[in-house]
Amino acid sequence: MSKRRTHSPEFKAKVAMEAISGRMTIQVNAADYGIHSIQLSQWKRQLPEGAIELPRF
Repeated sequence: MSKRRTHSPEFKAKVAMEAISGRMTIQVNAADYGIHSIQLSQWKRQLPEGAIELPRF
C-alpha cells in the first residue's frame, strides 16, 4: 500500500502559479511535478483564496 504524499503550501502555490501562467497545459505541468491533473486544478482554484496567507519572498 502506498503512503500519501504531503506538499508544502509553498510548493502548491508555485505549481498553481505555473498552471495559471498558461505556458503549458495543466496535464503537462502535473506530469512535470508528478501529481495528478485534478489535484493541480484544485490547487489552481484554491490559490486566490489562500494568496493572503502566502509568505512574502
